[in-house]
Amino acid sequence: MLKLGVNIDHVATLRQARFRNREETSRSEPDPVAAALACERAGCHGITAHLREDRRHIVDSDVVRLRRSIGTRLNLEMANTPAMVDFALAVRPDIVCLVPERREEVTTEGGLAVAANLSAITETRKRLGDAGIDVSLFIAPDAREIDAAARSGAGFVELHTGAYAEAYHQKAPRQNELERLIAGASQAHGVGLKVNAGHGLTLENLALIHLVPHLVELNIGHSIVSQAIFTGIETAVRDFLGAMATYKSS
Repeated sequence: MLKLGVNIDHVATLRQARFRNREETSRSEPDPVAAALACERAGCHGITAHLREDRRHIVDSDVVRLRRSIGTRLNLEMANTPAMVDFALAVRPDIVCLVPERREEVTTEGGLAVAANLSAITETRKRLGDAGIDVSLFIAPDAREIDAAARSGAGFVELHTGAYAEAYHQKAPRQNELERLIAGASQAHGVGLKVNAGHGLTLENLALIHLVPHLVELNIGHSIVSQAIFTGIETAVRDFLGAMATYKSS
């Protein structure tokens, strides 16, 4: 069964548009923790939250409350910095997904440069692993980065599907990106990595992702929150679960 992790960042984005300076975020609306609990009621398998260094949407107290409140798997996305690693070790999410981060980007624009930073990433993986926290690396479906991810000792990779999503309405580029994802998932599985995927996935472009083998989980946020404006978040989650139900892993 292909699992669904719901990224609730954009619920927090909407809250911060009005309540950015309020210290007690649990009394501000919409509450991302309440959204996470609604997603769980709808049947999702995990909750994802990206704690950015500039705290533009999710803030520290959100992660603490999520850890205390949800019953599924908490996936904390974060940059590989000492402060973030210390925070993760204090909160103890089920899994940390290391992602690249630039202050000026609107959303995560590319994959982590694992090969170029293998020593630092391996050290973080060891620290988190020693604390019982699984580690995933958010990477492009690139052979060199997948090989480096395996050498880091990470248990998971999350393949960046953003280029596929951007190319979806152009047949040749879409096919090229889809083939990259298929090859990347096959390589990652072959070297012992568990394979997740995410970024830019929608109900429209999800069907072709079924051609990518060995997927364990999709992490989807923006499209679910967008759909929720019209249908409610529980219905949006169920719609995505329905669209994923026929996936066969290989």
